[in-house]
Amino acid sequence: VQFVESGGGLVQSGGSLRLSCAASGSTFSNYRMSWYRQIPGKEREWVAAISNTGDITNYADSVKGRFTISRDNYKKTVYLQMNSLKPDDTAVYYCKGNWLSYTIWGQGTQVTVSS
Repeated sequence: VQFVESGGGLVQSGGSLRLSCAASGSTFSNYRMSWYRQIPGKEREWVAAISNTGDITNYADSVKGRFTISRDNYKKTVYLQMNSLKPDDTAVYYCKGNWLSYTIWGQGTQVTVSS
């Protein structure tokens, strides 16, 4: 399985973006999926997670109420809907999949929020 993120870009403060993470392979529905973000020089920060069936979601306090994680196992894609964006949300966003002993990261997509 490989993951490829898309949907990043430049947006004004208060705006919205939807990130996508598309998977190859046939085992996507087994993976618990997460979104992380990273600013240069800082550690990668966990943002949100969703269970393999999509019925359980969790969020970092910094994004709770503004971001929504979802998935479509038929399309083999996980999404991160980001609303009310702030300049502090500027980062490279990565998706990550976990299943058994497998941990797979995507390559990242840049999100820049201008003030």
